[in-house]
Amino acid sequence: MALSLDTMSGPSSVNSASDFLPPESPLVMPTQNLRQKAERHGRPFWSLPTTPSWLWLRRLFVFGGSLLLTFYSVEKINRVFNSFGYSTLGILILFLFSILSFWICLSFISSLGGFVSLLKHGGLGLGIKREGPLPKLTKRTAILMPTYNEPPETVVTNLRAILKSLQETGQASSFDVFILSDTTNPDVWVQEERTFLSLRKQPYAQNRVFYRRRFKNTDRKAGNIGDWVQHFGGGYDHMLTLDADSVMDGALIVRLTAAMEAHPGIGLIQSLPTIVGGHTLFARMQQFAGRIYGPLIAHGVAWWHGSEGNYWGHNAIIRTKAFAEQAGLPHLPGRPPFGGHILSHDFIEAALMRRGGWAIHMVPGLAGSYEESPPSLTDIAIRDRRWCQGNLQHGRILFSKGLHWVSRSHMLVGMGAYVMSPLWLLFLLCGILISLQSHFYHPEYFSTERTLYPHWPHVDPIQARNVFIGTMFILLAPKLLALIATCFDSETISKVGGRFRLCISVLIETLIGGFIAPIAMLIQTSAILSILLGRDSGWKTQNRVDGRVSIKEVTHRYWIYTAFGVILSIAAWSVSTSLFLWMLPVLVGLVLAIPLVAFTASRVAGEKTRQAKFLLIPEETHPPEVLKLVDEESKPLLSNEAIEAFEAMHNDPELKEAHKRALPPPRKPGEPINIPLLTGMIKLQESPSLQAALDNLTTQEKAAVLACPDAMTYITEKPLS
Repeated sequence: MALSLDTMSGPSSVNSASDFLPPESPLVMPTQNLRQKAERHGRPFWSLPTTPSWLWLRRLFVFGGSLLLTFYSVEKINRVFNSFGYSTLGILILFLFSILSFWICLSFISSLGGFVSLLKHGGLGLGIKREGPLPKLTKRTAILMPTYNEPPETVVTNLRAILKSLQETGQASSFDVFILSDTTNPDVWVQEERTFLSLRKQPYAQNRVFYRRRFKNTDRKAGNIGDWVQHFGGGYDHMLTLDADSVMDGALIVRLTAAMEAHPGIGLIQSLPTIVGGHTLFARMQQFAGRIYGPLIAHGVAWWHGSEGNYWGHNAIIRTKAFAEQAGLPHLPGRPPFGGHILSHDFIEAALMRRGGWAIHMVPGLAGSYEESPPSLTDIAIRDRRWCQGNLQHGRILFSKGLHWVSRSHMLVGMGAYVMSPLWLLFLLCGILISLQSHFYHPEYFSTERTLYPHWPHVDPIQARNVFIGTMFILLAPKLLALIATCFDSETISKVGGRFRLCISVLIETLIGGFIAPIAMLIQTSAILSILLGRDSGWKTQNRVDGRVSIKEVTHRYWIYTAFGVILSIAAWSVSTSLFLWMLPVLVGLVLAIPLVAFTASRVAGEKTRQAKFLLIPEETHPPEVLKLVDEESKPLLSNEAIEAFEAMHNDPELKEAHKRALPPPRKPGEPINIPLLTGMIKLQESPSLQAALDNLTTQEKAAVLACPDAMTYITEKPLS
């Protein structure tokens, strides 16, 4: 077969109509102008119909209380360092402490609201009920599962559990499921198709599950969702967004959807995902912290966010009309890391919808929403690097016209989650410098002014101790409040091994987490420095599978943190024993970075704590029905072994024909020529066998060839080897 130039096109962004997709139902999604106020179409801006009463008073308590507590803390730290006159270092440390103190005070005051909400079994609103008969749905909702080079079996296992759980509600017919693939690995792509074809043969999935792969990964996940809205959004009133590791209970989905139907002014409702499925010590610590402390924090922010809530990118239901109308994201001027498409798009999408007069709510009081945690600090760091870049981009969006001040506060909090790390580091270094200055500087006790009283350079140790104790109390108070609230929940207590084991678990998590904190501080600080140097994070697949990490690899990654810890220890010890002891928690974490990271990434250590009944969560000891379904469905529909795409096409005629029908149309004259496809087709034609072709094809060429209908003939006719 001769090469045709018409086959060398760059494929369109989505599949053409095929067995994989329903008929298109387009919806216009205009790109938003951040320099102009949004068109709200008569919707109010300040007081929305679903805004809780007395919300302004709650916000006054949170921000007013935080400011008062910050002023008090700053006055105390001022007595420690500047009681006998101001110095440059003293003013700098006062400035840093002001920012850091407000950060932890805001968390503390917000947690007080969450504590009250938890004790009152709040966290709902909008007429949602935890129990009782499920409301009857009348509108259509799409469940969207974006995936990017994820193991297809894991994705489909979670979807099978969700579909079966929805089937049990009796209202499954109100939902369609879309697997939205941005996968670039050709073998994973073909395995996704193979797994999908097997899934849709199941009775509960027939005519209700669809698969779409984009051939151009424009704007990553945000672009994936946006493309779906523009091609299919017109057929659905709502869309439920998931991540590849998300699981949601069918009853929860129905209750959230019913709330959207009952309140046409709501644009988005965010659930509170519980982290489950952890096996390493690090993952089990993450899920324990999320399960015990997370509800208090989420109830707190929901308590004062009201109708100006936030969006976390998954496990949330969105009104499709509101999203299409207001959430079309522009590209920021300039190049990455600060320019280009918006990485942390979820915060911005929520802010833009709220700007357009749509309410954004969080309902942390409903159970049934789940996700997984990365298995190690290293995997968290890789994910955080991308989030850090995305959140710092928000600085360019912060002053966009028409945003609600609470939406701006979400962006500031997101930025602060990373900026606080270098500020803490500067604060520690300034403390050492002040101590060094007082140790080596020979003061002039009497000034040139006539006075009977000398100027004694002095850091008040009693005031310093009091400030330290007060700061640690405010920092740890949310954990203490969460522990108290959990102790009042007899059902949860019975599922986590009792109050004694719960208290020991909190102690274990706090101690190990405290030692890890300075390592995380340096990781985030290095990420910010990397971004300021202009380095883009790229788009990497998230590791969700436990894997052994060799000591050699950990040593290679973390020796620099140990070296920094040793240098800090020597500096602190050379100044004074008291300074060394004051910094000991930070120094221990850094010096022991290598064994700490290796130990917490261990599955054996995680299983030992589980067997000892520590760090338990209710979902682990008494799994809910939807998680039981995940376990039941964990037996894959097909072999879980990786498949080679050419071999699969050669041996499976059904897969090959379905794959061909889902490919984009041929190139039109004048369209760009696809160079990887051109070179890939030549290599495929000239190779005597598929194996010989595979030896010569790059990954990009292989993916391009698989997107060309003419290539299917070569793949079928050529021998495998």
